[in-house]
Amino acid sequence: MTERWVIHLPVTATDLRRARLYARTAARVLARLNPRVEPGGVTVSAEDEQGVRHWVFCDRSLPGGGRCALPADHLSACSRRPLRLPRNRRL
Repeated sequence: MTERWVIHLPVTATDLRRARLYARTAARVLARLNPRVEPGGVTVSAEDEQGVRHWVFCDRSLPGGGRCALPADHLSACSRRPLRLPRNRRL
C-alpha cells in the first residue's frame, strides 16, 4: 500500500474572508503545478481553534462529472470555473 502524506502550510490572515481568499489562490496555483493537489479539500481555521475548519471551495458534484470550483458560500449556481475578480479589486 502506498502511503499518502498531507502538507499543512500555515499562512496567517487577519480575518476569515482573507484566509479563504489566500487559500483559494494558493490552491489554484499549486493545482496548476501539480495535478495531485486537491483544491476541494482546502480548509482554514482560527489559529487557536484549529479543530474548527471552514471550507474554502464549494466542491459539490456537478451533473456530468466534475466539481464546483466556486467559493464555499457562493450564492450563484455552481460552476466548474472560478469567478474572475476585477483586477483593481482591493482586499
